Amino acid sequence: MRIDSLLIANRGEIACRIIRTARRMGIRTVAVYSDADRNALHASLADTAAHIGPAPAKDSYLSVEAVLKAAKDSGADAIHPGYGFLSENADFADAVVKAGLVFVGPPGNAMRAMGSKSESKRLMAKAGVPLVPGYHGTDQSNAAIEREAVRIGFPVLIKASAGGGGKGMRVVTKLGELEGAIASARREAKASFGDDTLLVEKYLSQPRHVEIQVFADMQGDAVYLFERDCSLQRRHQKVIEEAPAPDLSPDLRARMGEAAVAAAKAVGYVGAGTVEFLKGEGDNFFFIEMNTRLQVEHPVTEMITGEDLVEWQLRVARGEKLPKTQAQLSLQGHAFEARIYAEDPAKDFLPATGRLIHLRPPQESAHVRIDSGIRQGDEIGIHYDPMLAKLIVWDENRSQALARLQSALAGYEVVGLTTNLGFLSKVAAHPAFAHSAVDTGFLDRERESLIPGPEAAPGQILALAALDVLLAHTEEARSRARHSSDPYSPWHAADGWRMNDDNHHDLIFKQDGRDALVVVHYHGASWRIDLPGGASLNATALRAADGDLIAELDGRRLKARIVRHQQQLTVFAEGGCHQMELFDPMALAANRDSAGGSLTAPMPGKVTLVHVKPGDAVTLGQPLMVIEAMKMEHTIKAPIDGVVAQVNFAPGDQASDGDVLIAFKEE
Repeated sequence: MRIDSLLIANRGEIACRIIRTARRMGIRTVAVYSDADRNALHASLADTAAHIGPAPAKDSYLSVEAVLKAAKDSGADAIHPGYGFLSENADFADAVVKAGLVFVGPPGNAMRAMGSKSESKRLMAKAGVPLVPGYHGTDQSNAAIEREAVRIGFPVLIKASAGGGGKGMRVVTKLGELEGAIASARREAKASFGDDTLLVEKYLSQPRHVEIQVFADMQGDAVYLFERDCSLQRRHQKVIEEAPAPDLSPDLRARMGEAAVAAAKAVGYVGAGTVEFLKGEGDNFFFIEMNTRLQVEHPVTEMITGEDLVEWQLRVARGEKLPKTQAQLSLQGHAFEARIYAEDPAKDFLPATGRLIHLRPPQESAHVRIDSGIRQGDEIGIHYDPMLAKLIVWDENRSQALARLQSALAGYEVVGLTTNLGFLSKVAAHPAFAHSAVDTGFLDRERESLIPGPEAAPGQILALAALDVLLAHTEEARSRARHSSDPYSPWHAADGWRMNDDNHHDLIFKQDGRDALVVVHYHGASWRIDLPGGASLNATALRAADGDLIAELDGRRLKARIVRHQQQLTVFAEGGCHQMELFDPMALAANRDSAGGSLTAPMPGKVTLVHVKPGDAVTLGQPLMVIEAMKMEHTIKAPIDGVVAQVNFAPGDQASDGDVLIAFKEE
């Protein structure tokens, strides 16, 4: 079979990932996009792109008809589903083949066999694959489930037979909890998957989640490409994965790999798949399920084997034999993958939206890889999974790879929306993780200690922020002087000169409801910075060619990247990230003439409070309105003394970036 033109029925980082391999193999690529993804990276990266519908996934990426039409219209001869969306939809796989196209994935009957947890466990038992003690029967009455739960012994896990992601799953520790758990699991399973069939399993209190990457070709051969440990999970969602699994003996690795291959062969599998196991005490392991697609965490397997799994998929889909035999496969070193999400860990991991004002990932190398489908300036909306990117690192051993992970997380810069980067950094630095002493319940148990709380910026960070503001003032003054008819006017002085003043500048930085006053005194080519608490620093600073701030504080040289949007400052320095809001009377006064008689929204958001009405007199810096954006509240202050002429937004209204919020006339 030939694959000359490949349509990728997905979006984001996985679409970009597939496009890059296909292009290297000389295969033309076709992207699909919804209304929300019209300007997305994957749509521009492919050779051509097809619009498939509105933003909601059910009307675009989940529409079999729309995807098949795009394939036909674009001349594609194969479809790669990526993961998520239609990737494990057996009817879609069948429809692709029926349309005369190559489906880059397993046949529909293999998906159906493994898609039902109950049916897959019956097949695995027949194939001799170890199973968690449980009940996977057809009698779905409450009485039957109760009887089996008592037989298995508490605690037990009530689990939806269809679907995944932790939905329809309940842990029951005693008989009295069982009836309510069954009812709740049935409701959630029905709502999520349209199927309320349940199974019962012995609940393993502190297992590890170890999965085996398998590959099978159309000739009946199958291999395993070793294992990944995915024990770091929150609510059954993976957070950080690694390969190989720590503390796994060569004998146990081989046993688990052979069991996974047996599972794949039992259903006539073709292509890439993942067989998931729970590892108990000692060398005990038990089959959970099989994911009939490429996994999100496949890059860690690629890093330790040197193989391109997407290339393997395409070769197998063309009818070729597996590129390597089991004896030819070997693993080298250790790899981690961290999933970077737009979400707020402090608010129960609530997804975040907003515009990527600044995006600077770590530099890629043989040790660091970034799989991403976003660019600076992109809008992260509400319609799809909030994963922004995957950070993958590799080194010769686990401790060195973990150090790489910690360093790369510290150097990952995102401004414009809340992310889980701080949470990931705390997880990567946790002593238990360093010693591989984690299990699937670790993150939920340690959640409070892993979520970064409000923390006042250290004095040196405030000093760096102040120096950045002062340099910006200096640069602005020099620019005005260059364009002025009187470049020698003292009003354009860039050296801190101020009429009737003692040559100092007061700056207030607001952070988590706290105000920090920083007073900067000018001393020729240097400054003295008075910090909250009474400490003072002598400082010099300059702007590097790349825009970074290079400062010397009491003889200590520091480099920082400071991103400023409106009055919001984000300081990246000393391996940390600090966000604050600037109240700068000098900046407000300097902008007085450019205010244009109105106050505009600095970012898109919802108006939550309005403090003024038409006719009110306001003074410079007075709070006028509060906007909620990026899951944070931002106070909008008066840029001049004046009288409010018009208020254009009320509480509850949605404002876009640049909308005129308040019009006023200058007093």
